[in-house]
Amino acid sequence: MDKTNEKCIFCKIINKTLPNAIIYEDEKFLAFLDRYPINYGHSLIIPKVHFDNILEMPPDLVGEMYTLVPHIARAIINSINGNGFNVSQNNGRSANQIIPHVHVHIIPRFLLEKNKGQWPMRKIANMDELKDLANSIIEKIKRS
Repeated sequence: MDKTNEKCIFCKIINKTLPNAIIYEDEKFLAFLDRYPINYGHSLIIPKVHFDNILEMPPDLVGEMYTLVPHIARAIINSINGNGFNVSQNNGRSANQIIPHVHVHIIPRFLLEKNKGQWPMRKIANMDELKDLANSIIEKIKRS
């Protein structure tokens, strides 16, 4: 039984019908580089089953998803020489959730950012560059 939503952009990434730069995948979760990154290496972890928000997810599945965060974040930071990262997760339009499919952001940060404490402007990433970076992160994940 397919537990994705055919209209959801993240479900289309899960089903491999949209271009993407996947950095991690198992039977329950997918992680990929954000096409509209806040910073270089900005990635998302999503459950493969569609849930609009975290309140719809079984608590044990939420825990499993968050267990992936340090593993994936370490590989990202090591690949891009970042100094730190933010982890965030928004629920509902009023909380600035743009895509109604649960997702955890891993957003690398750098000591030399001009806008310390504020988010840089999002930009559209080049898919070839994302895929090159994804390959580097995948290698780091395999080694950990």
